[in-house]
Amino acid sequence: MQNKLSFHQSSVSLEIIGLPDYSNNENKDQISIISQWKLTIIDKPLIEGKIEHLGPIMNAFYIYSNLLINNEIPLFESKLIDIKAENLHIHNIIFKSSKPNVKPLILKIGNSLLSDTINCFDQLNESPKVRIKKTYVPNNFPKKLRYGINKKVKFLNFFIPPFIAIFSLILFSSSFIYFYNPFENIEKKELINTE
Repeated sequence: MQNKLSFHQSSVSLEIIGLPDYSNNENKDQISIISQWKLTIIDKPLIEGKIEHLGPIMNAFYIYSNLLINNEIPLFESKLIDIKAENLHIHNIIFKSSKPNVKPLILKIGNSLLSDTINCFDQLNESPKVRIKKTYVPNNFPKKLRYGINKKVKFLNFFIPPFIAIFSLILFSSSFIYFYNPFENIEKKELINTE
């Protein structure tokens, strides 16, 4: 029986299928010998392959996202995959089959799907249940940058709600200025005192 592990992030899921290496006394739930992987992106065709395809594809996504983060020309080309930016929000990906006479698979994905895909790859790299060669992540690509896109989102999610709350409070408080007239209250007190 082969083991299956899934890594999910919003609209993307990555499934790893394989076996433990019993010669290394591994747990039966472990995967060290990957026989197949499947990448499912919502509303896109299923992407699958063997272990020799997974490494270069992960590398491509990491290198491409690194180029985006560093404001360099976002373009990556290889024998298996090409990724280039159509504009600031759309990324064109061409998956090339290693089998002869198979047309390449062309996808257009937005920033959120790109971020979700990279997040699934990060989960795979960090998972204690799957043993893969860590060389899939380039040496010149710092670990902190792998989470760069998610950190930006978390940073915005952390600061936007308090900012909106403070802005709303100021707006709400300033509206009282138009309805509250301190001179009117002084006149009322004077009228009460004269009576």
